[in-house]
Amino acid sequence: MSLFDRRILLLVPGLFAACVTTTPSKPVLQNEYEQYLATLSADEMEGRKPGTEGERKTVAYLTEQFRALGLAPGNGGSFVQQVPMVEITTSSAAARMRFEAANGWSRDLKYAEDVVLFTKRVLPEVSIEKAPLVFVGHGVVAPEYSWNDYAGIDMHGKVAVILINDPGFDNPDPKFFRGRAMTYYGRWTYKFEEAARQGAAGAIIVHETAPAAYPWGTVVNSWTGALIDKSSPDGNMGRVKVESWITQTQAEALFTAVGGSYAAAKARAQQPGFKAEPLSATVSAGLTNAIRRTDSANVIATIPGAKRPQEYVLYTAHWDAFGRSFAPGDNIFNGAVDNATGVAGLLSLAAAFKRAKQPPERTLVFLSVTAEEQGLLGSAYYAANPIFPLAQTVAVMNMDAIAFGGPTRDVSVVGYGASELETYLVAAAARQDRVVKPEPTPEKGFFFRSDHFNFAKVGVPALYFKLGVDDRARGAAWGQAQLDEYEANDYHKPSDEYRKGVDLRGGLEDLQLLYAIGARLANEKSFPNWYPSSEFRAARDRSRAIMQGK
Repeated sequence: MSLFDRRILLLVPGLFAACVTTTPSKPVLQNEYEQYLATLSADEMEGRKPGTEGERKTVAYLTEQFRALGLAPGNGGSFVQQVPMVEITTSSAAARMRFEAANGWSRDLKYAEDVVLFTKRVLPEVSIEKAPLVFVGHGVVAPEYSWNDYAGIDMHGKVAVILINDPGFDNPDPKFFRGRAMTYYGRWTYKFEEAARQGAAGAIIVHETAPAAYPWGTVVNSWTGALIDKSSPDGNMGRVKVESWITQTQAEALFTAVGGSYAAAKARAQQPGFKAEPLSATVSAGLTNAIRRTDSANVIATIPGAKRPQEYVLYTAHWDAFGRSFAPGDNIFNGAVDNATGVAGLLSLAAAFKRAKQPPERTLVFLSVTAEEQGLLGSAYYAANPIFPLAQTVAVMNMDAIAFGGPTRDVSVVGYGASELETYLVAAAARQDRVVKPEPTPEKGFFFRSDHFNFAKVGVPALYFKLGVDDRARGAAWGQAQLDEYEANDYHKPSDEYRKGVDLRGGLEDLQLLYAIGARLANEKSFPNWYPSSEFRAARDRSRAIMQGK
C-alpha cells in the first residue's frame, strides 16, 4: 500500500460521517439531466461552436436556465464574461506543404489526407520557403529530467519535426519522466510552445494514433476550418509561422528519403542524451487566411454563501463543440458526450443545490467556459482574469465528457495522487460501494486536456474524475471496450449524439459524487491543497500566503 493510499484510508472515516449527515442520497435528478442534455446536443444548437449562431443560442439557453433556477449572475449584474477571440480560417485550396531532399526527392503533401497545417499568427498570408528540417525528437526541454532535445542547435529559420507524447511513453519505468503516464511535455500544445521559444520558423508534429490517443481523423476535424484563439496585442507573432501535423506514413517517407529510418530515429530520441538531428531536406509551406475578430462568452452563475460568501467552490464544464462541417450528410458536431453531458451536469447540480434545505456556507460558482476544444481558451482567460480571487477559490471540480453507460464499481481519477480532494472523492464513492482508482490510460494525458488544468497551473486544487471501467453488469473488459469504441468512432465526430433511451445511470452516479463533494467543501472551513509532491503545490502556497499577508 502506498503512502498516498494510507493517507486516504486514514481520512475517509471522518469525511464519510460528514457526508452522511449533510448530503441527500440522490439530489441530482435524471429527468432534469436528460432534458438539459437533449436540448444542448440537439441539431438546433448547431454544434455550439464559438463565434457562431450556435454560440448565441447556447449562451442564451444557459443564461435562461440559470436565471430560471434562481441563481445569481456571476459577473456583477451579468451571467457572461466576455472573452476576446480571433478566428482564423485557412483556405484548404491554398494550403500547401512540400518536402525536398538534397538527393532530388520531393513530395507535395495533400491537405487533410497527409498534412494539417495552420497558423496562430493573425496574418492574411503566411509562408515558409525551403526551410531546413531538424528532427528534435519529442521537442522537450525539461531540466528536472535532465533532458533537452534542442541542446546545441540554433532553430532560427528552421522547422522542427517532433514526435508526439513524451520520451516515457514506451518506457514503463515510472522514474523515466513518469513512465507511461504523460507529462505536459507530451502535449501538442507544449510542443508548439517550445518550438516558438526556440525560435523555430515552423513545427511539424508526427501523428501516431496510440501515443496521440486519437486517430488522424480527430486531427483533421480539430484543426481544419475556422480556428479560434485568444486575441493578443501582438497578433500572436510570438508563435511559429506554421504549426502542423503530418501522418506517420509521410514521416516514414521523409526519413527514408534522407537515407534514414523513422523507427530508428524514434528509438534514438527516447534515449537520454539524444541530440537534435538536422535532416538533409527542406520544407516549404504556405497559408491564406480569412481573419475575423469576435468575443466569445464564459457563462457564470452563483449561489451566494450564507456564512463565508467570499470563499468559492467552483464547478466547471465547457459548453463548446465544433459546429458544422462542409461535408455532405450529417455534418453537425452535436458533442453530446463531449461536452453536453458536462454542461447538463452543471445545470443539474445547480438545480440540486437550489433545492437544498439550507444554503451553502461558501459561495458555489457554476462556470461554463468557451473554446475548450480550441486549446482550453475560455478557462485560460478566466484563470488570467478571475472574477473571484484564486486564493479564495477552495477547489475546482471539472466535468468533461461524462460517459454514457451503466453503474460501475470504480471511479477513475485523472491525474491520480495529486491533491487532497481525492480523499473527499473516496468518502463519497464509499457510499456508493465504489472504489477510487487511477485512470486506466494515463499515457493519453487527459489531465492536460481539459479546463481544470488552467486552474491547476495557477495553484487552485482541481478534481477531474471519470466513470470507471468496471461495469457492474458486464465487467471491466466490457467497460474499457465501450470507452475505446467511443474514442475510435465518435470522439470529435458528428456521430457523438444523444439518442433517447441511452443509459445515463453511470453518469448520474458520478454527478451524485460531485454533489456530495461540493456540499462538503461548501460547508466546511478547511482549504484542501495539492500534495507536497505535486508541481502545482508551490503556486497554491504562494497565493494563499499573499492573501494571508505572510
